Amino acid sequence: MVADGSDGAAGLSVDVEVRLSRLLVQSLVELPGGTLGLIGPSGAGKSTVLRAVAGLVRPSRGRITLAGRTLFDSSERIDLPPERRHIGVVFQDYALFPHLTVTGNVAYGLRAAGVGRHEAATRATGALRQFGMEDLAGARPASLSGGERQRVALARAVVTDPDALLLDEPLSALDAATRGRVATELAGQLGALGLPTILVSHDFQDVVGLADRIAVMEAGRVVQSGTAAELLESPASQFVAAFTGVNFFHGTAGPHGELTAIASSDGDATFLSTDGGSGRVGVVVYPWEVAISKDAPGGSALNTLAGPIRRIAAVGNRVRVTVGSTPPVVAEITEESAARLGLGPGVPVVATWKATGTRLVPASVRGT
Repeated sequence: MVADGSDGAAGLSVDVEVRLSRLLVQSLVELPGGTLGLIGPSGAGKSTVLRAVAGLVRPSRGRITLAGRTLFDSSERIDLPPERRHIGVVFQDYALFPHLTVTGNVAYGLRAAGVGRHEAATRATGALRQFGMEDLAGARPASLSGGERQRVALARAVVTDPDALLLDEPLSALDAATRGRVATELAGQLGALGLPTILVSHDFQDVVGLADRIAVMEAGRVVQSGTAAELLESPASQFVAAFTGVNFFHGTAGPHGELTAIASSDGDATFLSTDGGSGRVGVVVYPWEVAISKDAPGGSALNTLAGPIRRIAAVGNRVRVTVGSTPPVVAEITEESAARLGLGPGVPVVATWKATGTRLVPASVRGT
């Protein structure tokens, strides 16, 4: 058996089972391209899936293929070592070597693979230039900002020309002030690289705008997958509904007096935001900031979407209402409000929220 022979499949396919002391992790992931956000609470098994794909954990059964090559197959006794899997990995804390320079860190994987010193340095310099880090080639990791360390880690991951990327909590090490800027940079970088990518996070909002599709893990299993809008509008369980919890739209932003106006990519809606922005953007609105009424209220800074109720679902002691507007929007209101308004499927309503509730984030890598 040729372990890295072609099986005719493209992209990344993962169907494995990993037995841990307290958890059975079962994962089925099909990723022909683009970025998959793998999300869930701590201990759900997300990082275990990444480690299995990277070859750092051996599954008890299953199969992993990438770009037509079989990386792991329990029935055929195939288990390629990490260095033969052609996968770039960015760890949660970036795992940079403090005693090496930026160039030394990026070249490390090449040197470990037997690439000569001169060629490794040349390729490392090219990768640093790709991420705008060539001016810091001689710096040590301790002197870099969080965003700079992430770019070095990405450069190290892609300098070996991998067939896929794995990113473990790439934004969690950053403070709140830095996270938004770095997320925007990361969205552009992933789009330019064009590699099948799995991005792990415990925060749904971290992957919105970065991932084309999102898979939610609970207790070792993927319980639902789809686009951000699909997960929000039709959660498969209360767990998924509680874990996701945001509306997400695509649009084009531009100035509108003291506010920013975003023309929706889906329909003729225009949203107003107090955030600054221009060009292609993602729009995040929390359901609990969306009000539901029978008639449109006044107010120049209000965003308004009208349509019939498509779905009503109880989430704890709250009610999640999906309005069939264009684009659809989800509101989360009290049980008392739902009863008072006489809400039910097909009832026409108006959903509104303030400009302060419209948050701008990076547009998704392959958003329409």
